[in-house]
Amino acid sequence: MTHLWVRAEQRPNEERVGVTPDGVATLIKAGLTVTVEESSVRAIPINGYVQAGAQIAPENSWPQAPKDAIIFGLKELPEDGTPLPHRHIMFGHAFKGQHSGRALLERFKAGGGTLYDLEYLVDQDNRRVAAFGYWAGFAGAAVSLKAWCAQDKGGICGPVGTYPGKDALLSDLRDDLASASRMPSAIVIGALGRVGSGAADLCTAMGITPTRWDMAETATGGPFPEILSHDMFFNCIFARPGTPVFVPQSALTADRNLSVIGDVACDPDSDYNPVPLYAEATSWDAPVTRVHNTPPMDVMAIDNLPSLLPVESSQDYAEQLLPSLTTLTDLKSGVWARAEATFLTHMQDI
Repeated sequence: MTHLWVRAEQRPNEERVGVTPDGVATLIKAGLTVTVEESSVRAIPINGYVQAGAQIAPENSWPQAPKDAIIFGLKELPEDGTPLPHRHIMFGHAFKGQHSGRALLERFKAGGGTLYDLEYLVDQDNRRVAAFGYWAGFAGAAVSLKAWCAQDKGGICGPVGTYPGKDALLSDLRDDLASASRMPSAIVIGALGRVGSGAADLCTAMGITPTRWDMAETATGGPFPEILSHDMFFNCIFARPGTPVFVPQSALTADRNLSVIGDVACDPDSDYNPVPLYAEATSWDAPVTRVHNTPPMDVMAIDNLPSLLPVESSQDYAEQLLPSLTTLTDLKSGVWARAEATFLTHMQDI
């Protein structure tokens, strides 16, 4: 019998989960055994999983799970170098040229395990079956707007935290904008995708009409002076070979209005990063990195943005992913076979 083990997240400021109690009940009805770890941070309480019929395990006990269990989490594992013998479902961030990704793949090679990367779970038309993109764009635009408001007052964005829901976030932003000197302008690249839609919707909710660009507007490969004419730029595209550089180093000293970049895609460790102005992701404690002082340029690059709205983003993502989870009983076809093939292709270089 297929055994799905839902681990607790071990990354700071990560309260999301990839399956809800209702989803667990559906999986059990489909013939899976489901174990859910206790968690001191998960936004959805453990009681719901108990009532759904899940087995409950201690927090962070997944390394001792049965070897045939499939370990399911969202964000990265502790970087302790230990071999990984299990099959893991998670965002591995190891297939797009990220330099840290090789270390993860080496751990799978050492342990004999398999990575089913959530970013590479695709249907027969190569479209992702589930994504947090919308809420990443929504939250990323929100934090970037907070950064612009802080700049407007002569400061830099302070720490951010989780919100109980979207309405609370929007209320907080309205308070920030109430004392701003003016309304900022914004441009979204990747506006036709889930991430860009979220960023654009946040802007619209705050009374900002963003410029919406997608592949057609960036097909020339740049440069893109239009980006510099806006106060805020949201990068919402999937980095890959051939992606143009949207904001080069030369932009820092150019004549520009641009002062805040929300790099929602957040791939500083990728060879294909279209915003090569910073070296590492920002954090909840320090949401932006100032890459130029006069005039200021702040880059927001938090890499787990949907966790600012952990309940809504978890429910949305879990609903998208559940149909694929119900097919875990057959790993040799469909999305799981395609994900394993992607993993094996990248393992050839390890």
